[in-house]
Amino acid sequence: MIETAEAAGTSGLIFEIGDGDSYVYRGNLIFDMVKTTVIRLAFAMARELRRKTVAAIALTPGFLRSEVMLERFGVTEANWPDAVKNNPDCAVSETPFYAGGAVAALAADPEVMEKSGRLFSTWRLAEEYPLVDADGGRPHWGWHFEAKYGETLKPCDEEFYSYWRGGPIDTMFANWP
Repeated sequence: MIETAEAAGTSGLIFEIGDGDSYVYRGNLIFDMVKTTVIRLAFAMARELRRKTVAAIALTPGFLRSEVMLERFGVTEANWPDAVKNNPDCAVSETPFYAGGAVAALAADPEVMEKSGRLFSTWRLAEEYPLVDADGGRPHWGWHFEAKYGETLKPCDEEFYSYWRGGPIDTMFANWP
């Protein structure tokens, strides 16, 4: 990937798929550890690859309309709106296609290295890129969640990332690796 990116004059890109754009508890010990580790993994890979023109990004979809979710609500992709009757959150669900659009948008962004090491949600990226889901919708889980549950989302922001820089390695070995 490093050689290909250099030869093409572009950036290589590694994605980690997370669950949520914050560092809050996710309801199950193992699931929580895996999904929060994804955020840190993107940061550490970005740090290691920063001079190699390879970006590493953690991406989270919103309420994902996956095969498992469709099965759980007893619907199919063809009749998924029927699930809204039992769970109104399904109205703003998104297909894996939406996350794929976010990946494609980031891959095409010549400034993607500036986003390296960070966590992004599909709904916030849709504010920056013209993402459209398979059904033509533009679901925004963040707006829906705040309207229904209040301002309890705590997305990783500059203050959050400030705690990840400037430690002993940055201080003692600023150019490492």
